[in-house]
Amino acid sequence: MATVIDTRQGPRPRHPEKRNRPDTPVLRKPDWLRVRAPGSEGYAATRAIVKAHGLVTVCEEAACPNIGECWTQSHATMMIMGEICTRACAFCNVATGRPEPLDPTEPARVADAVAKMGLKHAVITSVDRDDLADGGTAHFAAVVREIRARAPGATVEILTPDFLRKPVEAALEVIASRPDVFNHNLETVPRLYPSVRPGARYYHSLRLLERVKEADPEAFTKSGLMVGLGEAREEVLQVMDDMRSAGIDFLTIGQYLQPTRKHAAVARFVHPDEFRGYEEAARAKGFLMVSASPLTRSSHHAGEDFARLKAARLARRG
Repeated sequence: MATVIDTRQGPRPRHPEKRNRPDTPVLRKPDWLRVRAPGSEGYAATRAIVKAHGLVTVCEEAACPNIGECWTQSHATMMIMGEICTRACAFCNVATGRPEPLDPTEPARVADAVAKMGLKHAVITSVDRDDLADGGTAHFAAVVREIRARAPGATVEILTPDFLRKPVEAALEVIASRPDVFNHNLETVPRLYPSVRPGARYYHSLRLLERVKEADPEAFTKSGLMVGLGEAREEVLQVMDDMRSAGIDFLTIGQYLQPTRKHAAVARFVHPDEFRGYEEAARAKGFLMVSASPLTRSSHHAGEDFARLKAARLARRG
């Protein structure tokens, strides 16, 4: 038996699995992808609440380009179950490694922050927790219940992992918590899964969203795609058809932005006109709500979009 002694100095690498990858080129961003650096009073106030409650946000961990705009308006997307993910997706900036045990106080702390921020629409996401027997579904459900209790005026949107290789009953538990919107991102086209999202399975992710509709046909479901990774337009249109077959109501499409040279390279920057074309195609295919633009992200303008989503359903029903 060999004994391994870790002699590394300094902090643990954020992406240890990517250290030995060759550097990929970083393309210069076009003008339509430039945003202002955060620094408003509203941004500072939101940051203070997040830090005071010891919370993690996907806004920071995923280096979201919209953080300045959203935090100025007190819209922060909480990331539960820690800040270390068990997956190593080629596109993602969230740290990879062995997570800490779940914190049983987190659901209450998240709910208190939602109440103090006065959020009308709370968005909750998480890292993947493949180390947990249920993938963290019970913890997710507890967060939803705490928000309902402590901020009863807020609607709740969850953006979940895929819970791959976990019992079906585990996924059903978080579905049964009845969030107002159940979101799980497919991220890219099936052909690119082995290189972009190797730890996931396209049809498993699709089936998770389909199960939400089977459990409650009135539930709103949502999913998102990144473009600019080398996908073809025809492949994106096929994913739209797959989503509609699973009953998905709301589609988001945004430009993939490369976090570091060790991450998947940007194949190209998709022009805003192409995003408008994707939006027109998605609406023609029957989605209730579509958000497609270079800076679109799953939780960007989520509250306003939820109001439009409900209105679209009412209008369709006459």
